[in-house]
Amino acid sequence: MDAPEPRQSFADRLSQWLRWTDAIALSTALDGGLLAVPTGVRPASLNAEETEYKRVRTMLANDIAEDFAPRPGKVARHAPAPAPDASQSATAAFAPYRRRYLTRQQAMETRIGPLRSRVRAALATRSPDMARLAAVDVVMEQAMGAREQALLATVPALLEKHFARLRTANGGERAAPAEDAAEPAESAPGPSALPDGAWLEVFCQDMQGVLLAELDIRLQPVEGLLEALRMK
Repeated sequence: MDAPEPRQSFADRLSQWLRWTDAIALSTALDGGLLAVPTGVRPASLNAEETEYKRVRTMLANDIAEDFAPRPGKVARHAPAPAPDASQSATAAFAPYRRRYLTRQQAMETRIGPLRSRVRAALATRSPDMARLAAVDVVMEQAMGAREQALLATVPALLEKHFARLRTANGGERAAPAEDAAEPAESAPGPSALPDGAWLEVFCQDMQGVLLAELDIRLQPVEGLLEALRMK
């Protein structure tokens, strides 16, 4: 039996994501390149930054929840995506859900970017060491941002496959054309049939769960900066 390949260290994996220019910028930040604090930024206030973090997180999470399940007594701010037409292709039927997902992703980018900058600027007022940490965060955001966006951009395509599997398993798609009938079926078992109409509710719940998980991922750097602010 072949010996298992040794697991890469975090530093080795990280190096695969960084260009040489990123490595230079990171080294400069670690060696004392401090973050320029914008004019008017007052010394860090942990309560103020945590309050803003909770406000942004709650707003984004509520928007995700209200997309498909508006709270009783409230009018949904977004019209619910229509039920798929059985005569449509899976790609056409999924289109409203793709648009909804992309809208939520854009909202996260728009809200979390300024929040991260705000907390980072507040951290830079705390001490030289914290200012250095804030400078490192600037470099990491610039270096990792494009890679992160590229990976997150693949999520709607994965959801579309999940949507198509559920729809097909529950009789919501036309039979395949005759010329495709000879193609072998996938060996992996498909999802089980659900009560009439329930598959779409299941998909919407799954989509919400994925969006909330993405929200957690996008907020992790902000949470790290807040944790640094909590240090005495």
